[in-house]
Amino acid sequence: MQRRTFLAATLAQLADAQRDASSSGTVEVAGNKIFYRRYGQGPAILMVHGFPRTSLMWRYLAPKLAAHHTVVCVDLRAYGRSGIPASTDDHFPYSKRAMAKELVDAMDKLGFPAFALIGHDRGGRVSYRMALDHPKNVERLAVFDVIPILEAWSRSDARFAQTYWPWILLSQKQPLPESYLLGAPEAVFHNPFGQGSFGPDILAEYVSTYRDPARVHGICEEYRAAATIDVEHDREDKKASKRIECPMLHLWAEGGPLDTFYAKDGGPLGIWRQWAPGAHGQAMKGGHFFPEENPDDTAARIKQFLAA
Repeated sequence: MQRRTFLAATLAQLADAQRDASSSGTVEVAGNKIFYRRYGQGPAILMVHGFPRTSLMWRYLAPKLAAHHTVVCVDLRAYGRSGIPASTDDHFPYSKRAMAKELVDAMDKLGFPAFALIGHDRGGRVSYRMALDHPKNVERLAVFDVIPILEAWSRSDARFAQTYWPWILLSQKQPLPESYLLGAPEAVFHNPFGQGSFGPDILAEYVSTYRDPARVHGICEEYRAAATIDVEHDREDKKASKRIECPMLHLWAEGGPLDTFYAKDGGPLGIWRQWAPGAHGQAMKGGHFFPEENPDDTAARIKQFLAA
């Protein structure tokens, strides 16, 4: 009886996530397709998920922001239901620069040439690159539980390698990381970078990405880009003193790595203020996936930021 009740609850949870979205679909951009879930009406907010999630991770948070905004939640290329462009030897198609440009074009096609931007994890890195490369399109930027790629690699040590294992493992040459993900597609959801309080049906949708060899290869290509070409893009911008000029919010997991690793740098905000002098924010309860685990507090903080 308990198992039937649990399954019924998780089926209802998935159904609610689909029903609460006023629409969903795909938009064609430069030969690729981007899947999106859309909520509400008003000025636009673009929400970009991270590894190992999809746009489904915003299923609780997006409706809380939709009373006065159009909220567009996308699947990054290779994830979920979005397309899987071919990569190249330099991994540029999976660079944050290429992914950011694609999402700017997707939002323009949806009728939103300018928007507020929220990104978590890998999506946070696509988002800050978008703010740097396309400042006229990004009105406000919020990034969750990340620091810039160059800053993370520059501070890497044994503690970093043991904690941020996807950075190290998934950036290796193929087929090693692809074989690991395909060989145990649910394993990534049974550690601090994947686990959550969702039921089996939400998990099944997330895991479906990791049962597809082409999608897994695309995800690994993004990590390879983050170890190579993305670092160079960050380094060029830092050398040129390029800054994020729009209002910026950074939220991070209370007690997590960002909350404890970088005290000598002034914490994550001390690092971000080298890139966005006006950055502000705070630690949040709920672990790395606090937008999914603690949507009420997260929504309250975002609403304050949007209204400021």
